[in-house]
Amino acid sequence: MARLTRTQQRNDLVLAAVLFLGGLTSAVLSSVSGIYGDQQGSLAVALGYVAVLAIPIAFRRRWPSIAAVIVTVAYFLAVTFRIPELYAGNIAMFIALYTVGAWETNRRRATIVRIALIVGMFAWLFVVMFQEATQPVDPSVEGPFSRAGAFSPFVAYQLLNILINALYFGGAYYFGNRSYQQMRERAALEERTAELETEREVTAAQAVALDRVRIARELHDVVAHHVSLMGVQAGVARSLLDRDPDAARQTLAGIEGSARSSLHELRQLLETLRTPDGDAAPDTAPTTHGLTSIAGLVDEATAAGLPTTLTVIGEAASDPPPLVQVNLYRIAQEALTNARRHAGPDASADVRLRFDPDAVELEVANTGRRGSSTPGLGQLGMRERAAASGGTIEIGPRARGGWLVRVRVPLLTPEVSRV
Repeated sequence: MARLTRTQQRNDLVLAAVLFLGGLTSAVLSSVSGIYGDQQGSLAVALGYVAVLAIPIAFRRRWPSIAAVIVTVAYFLAVTFRIPELYAGNIAMFIALYTVGAWETNRRRATIVRIALIVGMFAWLFVVMFQEATQPVDPSVEGPFSRAGAFSPFVAYQLLNILINALYFGGAYYFGNRSYQQMRERAALEERTAELETEREVTAAQAVALDRVRIARELHDVVAHHVSLMGVQAGVARSLLDRDPDAARQTLAGIEGSARSSLHELRQLLETLRTPDGDAAPDTAPTTHGLTSIAGLVDEATAAGLPTTLTVIGEAASDPPPLVQVNLYRIAQEALTNARRHAGPDASADVRLRFDPDAVELEVANTGRRGSSTPGLGQLGMRERAAASGGTIEIGPRARGGWLVRVRVPLLTPEVSRV
């Protein structure tokens, strides 16, 4: 249940003050009119009774059950002892019973208190009705209602009295419960709204984190491959510079080409990131690397001093999704880059691309020294790309020496993650 606010407390004080002033007016007018005749109580007692009604109303939402009991008992005593005030008491009792239903947090207590008070008031009503029906009638005194006939005016009046009280107490009970349910629904809605806002913030943070991971992965794949290739080519050019200047020039031209390719891919990546919707403009759209581009990686690796062969087994029934092709290309690129860096000068590599009816498998194996046993950003990027394509990947040393990277991606996956 919502916590009682200062505004609600202030409103209760105002309501109590209005009830007190109205009760004073009602008590004075009732006393002057003499509604109880000779048996009527004094005006001073009526003023005290009005104060007893108003004070609990000022704290009705803080202690609803206690306020209801005080107001109901006060009303019972006022009517029993003929205190000249009726209207403020009826209003106060309705408000008190309503408040129990609307604000009592212990629902079991709320039900017990209201039923006990309502049953008690109806029992008192029936006792009064029985006393009036059984008391002797003085023929010399004309009563307000005749009792003659099977359905006399007296019986009609008593039935009307019962109906009015049923509507009175039933209304207080129903509207109190209804108000409580509405407050619970409103609190639940506010809580759900807060949860959705938190989820939105978390989702936004996750999207930013995923974008950062994707950008880091792309930058690593582009820069690491080309820089590694340029490093190898620069070493070859230095060794050939004196004894074979023509070969050195060709190698330097290869370095120049690798640098341009690296800058070109970086520029395309940055242009893609700068586009508001995340896609590059048509005139600056990056060249999509696919499975057919793996042959270029093999040629680059061979030219850089790592003899590499490419074997394609089977034929694809249909082209794999573009994202799968890009991820497989990047995995092959990273695997060959690692082979050049770690396998040693006499190593060789073999790239196999196998098409099955329901999957495509890429295998990059190299001889020579084993790769680093500590997973780095390159291995992490390969695993992320395999997972993003919905596939599985093996990365590790081979039993006969060297290193193996094998990734298998199913082609019947209904959706491919865009991580």
